[in-house]
Amino acid sequence: MFGLTFSHGLLVWVAAIWGSGFVAQKLGLDHLGPYSFNAARLLLATLALLPVWRILSRRTRVPSTRLPLLLGGGALAGCFLFAGLTFQQVGLQYTTATNAGFITSLYIVIVPLLGLLMGQPTRWLTGVGIGLAVAGLYLLSMKPGTGLNRGDLLQFIGAFFWAGHVVVLGWLSRYVHDFTGLSVMQFAMASLLAIVTARVWEQEPMAAFVQAAPAILYSGLVVIALGFTLQVLAQQQVSASVAALILSTEAAFAALMGWLFLGETIGPRELAGCSLMLAGLLVSQLPGPSRRRVH
Repeated sequence: MFGLTFSHGLLVWVAAIWGSGFVAQKLGLDHLGPYSFNAARLLLATLALLPVWRILSRRTRVPSTRLPLLLGGGALAGCFLFAGLTFQQVGLQYTTATNAGFITSLYIVIVPLLGLLMGQPTRWLTGVGIGLAVAGLYLLSMKPGTGLNRGDLLQFIGAFFWAGHVVVLGWLSRYVHDFTGLSVMQFAMASLLAIVTARVWEQEPMAAFVQAAPAILYSGLVVIALGFTLQVLAQQQVSASVAALILSTEAAFAALMGWLFLGETIGPRELAGCSLMLAGLLVSQLPGPSRRRVH
């Protein structure tokens, strides 16, 4: 198996890929509705990984006792993936890639909150981190004299589903070592849900898919197929909390890519909000005396 250092490097690479993905998602909205764009890129990611899974499965067969866990766990992860991508893509219609990246990264402080709801104790540092993150979200999203930005609110809701996705994958990675198969299963479930949603709410012409093809190809093959598969692989060696910390750097990559390719800028108020949110993300993961060591 891969060492921890290599797994950490993979997660940084994943964060960079995901951060750049916000640019493709914004560009895709120029031609396609959010549901149709998600359906196209998820279907592409599923089809791209199927032959890879078929080749790898010939060498390593999944034990029959683990097959139900692969199918059921993959379907559950796919539901969280679909929900997270849906809120993210719909929200991007009303907010910037920079805001979306930072707010999405709030899942790092939501992960321990979910653990608290399940009866797992949390630390005081987590509470401090959550407070800083909420204060930063207020500065980033609440403009003087206006209410909460609709797009930022949708990103915030989606962050809860991203947190659930990290927790589910962290749990599954301990029992399911067929990371390619797990990726295919979650993509297939998310793709099915996205296609149904797109058929109900949008009927985009084929010409729109052709115009959005570059964004779909990058988002489907690189961001989803490659990015999420590497996430599953890396989380076999890294705990969910540490993985969440590394993946939260997606926000910085999103801001950088938004500035480079979309011309997005942030003022002093927004910069202060981003700084508070980043501080909250980091503080929530600082080691403390009550924290158990995860091997």
